[in-house]
Amino acid sequence: MYIDSRMFRLGNARNVIREMYEYGKSRAAVVGRENIYDFTLGNPAVEPPESLNATMMDILKNEPSIQVHGYTSAQGDAPAREAIANDLNARYGTHFHKDNFYLTCGAASALAISLGAIIVPECNEVIAIAPYFPEYGVFTENAGGKFVLIPPDVPNFQIDMKKLEAAINEKTRALIVNSPNNPCGAVYSEETIIKLAALLKRKSEEFGHAIVLISDEPYREIVYDGLKIPFLTKYYDNTIVCYSYSKALSIPGERFGYVLVPDEMEDSVRVYLAVCGAGRSYGYICAPSLLQRTIARVTGQLADVNEYKKNRDLLYGGLTDIGFECVKPQGAFYLFVKALEDDTAAFCERCKALDLLVVSGAGFGCPGYIRLAYCVDHDMIKRSLPVFKKLYDSYK
Repeated sequence: MYIDSRMFRLGNARNVIREMYEYGKSRAAVVGRENIYDFTLGNPAVEPPESLNATMMDILKNEPSIQVHGYTSAQGDAPAREAIANDLNARYGTHFHKDNFYLTCGAASALAISLGAIIVPECNEVIAIAPYFPEYGVFTENAGGKFVLIPPDVPNFQIDMKKLEAAINEKTRALIVNSPNNPCGAVYSEETIIKLAALLKRKSEEFGHAIVLISDEPYREIVYDGLKIPFLTKYYDNTIVCYSYSKALSIPGERFGYVLVPDEMEDSVRVYLAVCGAGRSYGYICAPSLLQRTIARVTGQLADVNEYKKNRDLLYGGLTDIGFECVKPQGAFYLFVKALEDDTAAFCERCKALDLLVVSGAGFGCPGYIRLAYCVDHDMIKRSLPVFKKLYDSYK
């Protein structure tokens, strides 16, 4: 049987996050879920806002079923796109309109579509900055691009501008950034964004073509301690925003998001049409109709993200008190912890033996660290701390 060997490789080896998550499910069946300390998957444990379910029920009860469950426009129906534009304009002082948006099944398809729209053979390199979401490389390669990784700026986890500048060349098509960051929870400061925008403008002029900044923003609203997130389209014109409602509304299984192509982008209409074409090519058209109708009425609302701050404070405080070296998250719901030995894989196995399920930072381009997803039950974090103490003591 003929099959695509690259697709077989991707299907045969799940990414590091999913691999450990699946192990946790099988292990829980043996020892009981209450005896597993599973910090693997970024699956929100906070309930969605009450208005979301109520809105869905109202739509299902009072709107014609044939419309609720029917096809929409390929790029998403106008009312949903207009509601999203109005929400962003109110929050960020922008001036978007419905035709800046292409609705998608989450940020993953938004990223895949965006890369498919802009990568061309003569200009095909896509840069990401470690630590990074590992699927960026998969999406880039699938679109015919070459993936280029910048080493992490440890321990600050901002952007090493010198290393980034050295990596940019005439074949650089795009840079993907993710702030708040998965896996380390860092937020790029406004100072970092201003320097980044200046660098990309200068390099775009030097090489005679726009370098696109792709901003992956599923954690945009999950920030702590009064921190403000710079909205990148206001700093760099050639920015594409890829967003998902999965985290802010606690609806990851509903798979709903968008691609935003602002008017300020060079050849913005052509870029938007290329996004539409990439959606058509990949079969990513007509985002779920029920979600479109729901988001049109609840956009701008949030789940109770304060619960994540409580979890962050408990886990970060507990682990640093034990003696672990941790990166204090400014946003998202992940804690990056320094492994207690150079071999991160071996350290993860030591954790695994105690039923502490964590994810190696090596899969995010940052060996020497592990990722803990703390979007989990608060009580599980409490119960895990003595086990982390046992792990720490085993190295001393």
